[in-house]
Amino acid sequence: MLGPHEPAVEAAIRVDGLTKSFGDVRALDGVTFNAPRGSVLGVLGPNGAGKTTVVDILCTLTEPDAGSATVAGRDVVADPAGVREAISMTGQYAALDETLGGRDNLVFFGRMLGLRRAAARERADFLLERFDLTYAAKRPVFAYSGGMRRRLDIACGLIVEPSVVFLDEPTTGLDPRSRQAVWSLVEALKQDGVTTLLTTQYLEEADRLSDAIVVLDRGRVVAEGTAAELKERVGGTFCEAIPADPDDAPRLRSLLRDRLSADHHVASGADSADSAEGADSAEGAVTLNAPNGVDTMAEVIAAAAGAGVALRDIGLRSPSLDDVFLRLTGGPPAAAPEPIR
Repeated sequence: MLGPHEPAVEAAIRVDGLTKSFGDVRALDGVTFNAPRGSVLGVLGPNGAGKTTVVDILCTLTEPDAGSATVAGRDVVADPAGVREAISMTGQYAALDETLGGRDNLVFFGRMLGLRRAAARERADFLLERFDLTYAAKRPVFAYSGGMRRRLDIACGLIVEPSVVFLDEPTTGLDPRSRQAVWSLVEALKQDGVTTLLTTQYLEEADRLSDAIVVLDRGRVVAEGTAAELKERVGGTFCEAIPADPDDAPRLRSLLRDRLSADHHVASGADSADSAEGADSAEGAVTLNAPNGVDTMAEVIAAAAGAGVALRDIGLRSPSLDDVFLRLTGGPPAAAPEPIR
């Protein structure tokens, strides 16, 4: 994803300085970001951060007070009809006729969007096969599972092939198997060259699916980049070593501090007041920044062996997207080692 001041190349979504207020509440305050064509952009933020307002503006459901935005090359204020022709939007709850079968729902949506009867049926059959719902084509929707409903709902939004798809928390309330099915659909959209803007509360979902992530808080963009870049921003990779004898942890910590403290911050786990808050370390664990990845881990192994400290376990860890989210939106600090005091 391009930065706010870099020109977008083949951008499917361009947002520049969007501002929106509802009475005295400033929902958006100068939001700027871009999404390249054929990418998946994750938009994260706590409740009230402005995610839904951004989506509503981009889908032409409301107008901004200031700033500009284009979707598929069409201005959301100057050409709202053109934007609607180019997009699909799926909300948190399936907008389906429960008394109709899956195929009839798809045909109905196709006819409503201007397709001739034969074209609507052909498109419905294609989508049922693509979304693995052919076996339930005639089954009334009230008999569908949650995952089947969600897949059919997304399929209805693809009756007329869109350039940009907006998915607003598409897996809310779904079981793990159904979530996996929806994830596969998002990946399939990307392979078809469709741009997807995804809002979600499941950080694992954003981590897996998004090419880039925008984090909103209090109506502003507080961070943007790939998941890896955001994780690096709050601490990067660190190494956790667990001595076979927890009583050896202070000695190992002191040894690593003396040998590696020029380039690393060393902290102990449960044995020290310098423990990384929220690190969930095992008893006696010693953690340190690992800017060189496996090379840092090799240094720790060599240092422990040279000092006669047997290790029960050692590994590299990275901050999770949960850590990133909490750090950037005012939550507890991420699980990273504290500097030596």
